[in-house]
Amino acid sequence: MVETSDDWIMTRTGIKERRIAAAHESTSDLAAKAALKAMAKAAITADQIDLIIVATVTPDMLFPSTACLVQHKIGAARAIAFDIEAACSGFIYGLEIARQFISSQAWETVLVIGADKLSTIVDWTDRNTCVLFGDGAAAAIVQHRPGSAGVLATVMGSDGSKGSLLCVPAGGSRLPASTETLIKRQHFIRMNGKDTFKNAVQAMHAAGTEVLRRCGLTISDIACVIPHQANGRIIEAVTERLGVEPGQLFLNVERYGNTSAASVAIALDEAVAAGRVQRGDLVLLLVFGAGFTWAAAVLEW
Repeated sequence: MVETSDDWIMTRTGIKERRIAAAHESTSDLAAKAALKAMAKAAITADQIDLIIVATVTPDMLFPSTACLVQHKIGAARAIAFDIEAACSGFIYGLEIARQFISSQAWETVLVIGADKLSTIVDWTDRNTCVLFGDGAAAAIVQHRPGSAGVLATVMGSDGSKGSLLCVPAGGSRLPASTETLIKRQHFIRMNGKDTFKNAVQAMHAAGTEVLRRCGLTISDIACVIPHQANGRIIEAVTERLGVEPGQLFLNVERYGNTSAASVAIALDEAVAAGRVQRGDLVLLLVFGAGFTWAAAVLEW
């Protein structure tokens, strides 16, 4: 579809494979499947869930929220449900929201989901972006556990002045769908790759440094570092600046590409399944997304 090759893509992004959802599958379908798997692992039933947070930039529709659709699909009738939009930073944003509600004892059980069907907003004629993005979803059950630290600290940030560097220009109130926006392909992802790369590296490095400082930790205390799986070069630049050793780093970008809000959570799930994260280990999560948004969190697994 575009002038490229496997070698060109691998050299510049580190991506070998991606997953594309079926035409009949929506973001809420992916999110519900992930939710049910998380509930089964945590031995949580739908009636125990107090709150559902779905982080996504590809909702099924403008409204109602994808979280409400997921609530219905998993049978969590008593849960409050809402979406958040922080692009690739969405899962950590959702995790921190969940932590705050649990810490304040407002609710006991929160379901946090990162899910995106990015194939629906990719411009498959744009070589700069069409090789990067895939579809995916991941979910976590968040509760208070006596005797466990859980989320030690979270750092989040945003810079709306650079929002135009990575965006979908049309489809909202500023540029509603029209013949002109369709012809100009303004309903697809637009990205200034060079500036996005620079800001991603700077923001994730700063967030990672700050969250470790708040915890009184150094990078050597971290058992597993899981960055947003956006691009191999970005990951390499961030982890080099932080002083991450190869044995600390977990990567799956080569298999899935950038799955936006699902990315870091899919990687965390795979790291645990692979035995790279054991109970009591400290885990550093790093993310960056459109907005611009960024975040870092230290977890005690």
